[in-house]
Amino acid sequence: MDSPLAIVLAAGKGTRMKSDLPKVLCRACDRPLVEYVIDALRVAGVERIVIVVGYKSELVKEALSHYDNLEFAEQTEQLGTGHAVMMCQPQITHHDGPVVVVAGDSPLLQTSSIGELLSEFKKSRPSCILGTLIHENPTGLGRIIRGDGGDFQGIIEEKDATEAQKLIREVNMSTYVFDCHPLISALGKLTDDNQQNEYYITDVPKLMQEEGLNIQALPVLKPIEALSVNTLDHLAEVESVMTRNSDSDAS
Repeated sequence: MDSPLAIVLAAGKGTRMKSDLPKVLCRACDRPLVEYVIDALRVAGVERIVIVVGYKSELVKEALSHYDNLEFAEQTEQLGTGHAVMMCQPQITHHDGPVVVVAGDSPLLQTSSIGELLSEFKKSRPSCILGTLIHENPTGLGRIIRGDGGDFQGIIEEKDATEAQKLIREVNMSTYVFDCHPLISALGKLTDDNQQNEYYITDVPKLMQEEGLNIQALPVLKPIEALSVNTLDHLAEVESVMTRNSDSDAS
């Protein structure tokens, strides 16, 4: 089995950040958001990292030029998270092992969480592990549906959830470890049959499950990992957490 490969989704604009920069280049505590994600992956032992770039891609490449051995995939049209992973087919076609997929706007991604997911992948070799979170306020997030035995059955988005399902506190946080070959097969079956006409990575576990493959959901993510950055308010919250953690480490 090859060493882990990671795909970092970093193609989006910073429109809601009121910035002309790609969102992942907006800064928290004076560093681009995506740098925190790359560092967390590297410390977790992921040496091969593919950054999916799109909007103003050259700016992202230039900003990350001080890193060694980064690879880039171009998503010239932003057609969804699944489409972004499709753009990495040249990098993953000959890979034999785990593929980590994370968002580049999640600077509080924890090395320990990635390590736990990779450890479980090595032990049980499922087709997909979703890193999930037990969230105090799951409003707006996709809920994890489990069977009576606790086995993963699917993700239900809030708009489609029943009142009972909305009470579920385990949520999907778009942090995945896939077995490469089933991932490639599922990507070939993704469709854009939805209101946004986009291809979603969240549909991949369902496609794998329909093939009878082993899908797991592990609630290993920490509460701070719920803080991705979509607005200036989110950015301020992330910086506050980073500052508190820095002060705690220094004391």
